[in-house]
Amino acid sequence: MNKPIKEFEIILKYNFKNKNLLHKALTHKSYNNSENNEKLEFLGDRVLGLIISKTLLDKYPHEKEGAIDKKFANLVNKKTCIDIAKKLNIKKFLYLGSSHKNLERSADKIESDCLEAIVGAIYEDSGLKSAENFILNFWEPYIDKSIVTIIDSKTKLQEFSLKKFKVLPKYTFSKKTGPQHNPLFKTIVEIPESKKISGSGSSKKQAQQDAAAKLIKILKL
Repeated sequence: MNKPIKEFEIILKYNFKNKNLLHKALTHKSYNNSENNEKLEFLGDRVLGLIISKTLLDKYPHEKEGAIDKKFANLVNKKTCIDIAKKLNIKKFLYLGSSHKNLERSADKIESDCLEAIVGAIYEDSGLKSAENFILNFWEPYIDKSIVTIIDSKTKLQEFSLKKFKVLPKYTFSKKTGPQHNPLFKTIVEIPESKKISGSGSSKKQAQQDAAAKLIKILKL
């Protein structure tokens, strides 16, 4: 290990008993096709979802399920993970193959996936409580902000379309790409007198929200 693992552990505020787990979490498949962070990312995604779900239910015991679900989606989505990954300066410690080192378009996803792999590695290293401590430490500011429930994009677009055109927005599923454990869905939305707008996300719901948000921006609502 020729990278400053100890320096990164200080940033993470967690010391690994098994340093190989952290090394694996930081290894992209372009660097090592057989020993990389894909399975740890798969695990970390589930652990993150579990901890955030439980935290929100404890924090907002009187909220309706729909409101909790919206908060959850904002806390585990790629945008939040990318933001946290950049604050941790994950890019500096990543093991990347030469084919990916200069690909800016894929950098955000790689860093986000690595963050989830780190969650998985901490869980493997010392269990759920340690993973929970790590998640709450770095997600806490975002959880605190989630106290304000914002009207989601689909609802906002629906209200506008019904008021102006007396019809609901039309969503058309476009396609699904990516691996089974990390799919990318694409959906098209349209309303009268508007262009067809495409959105994407890790689920059909998120793809619809993304498409609605883009159309809202174009319509300047």
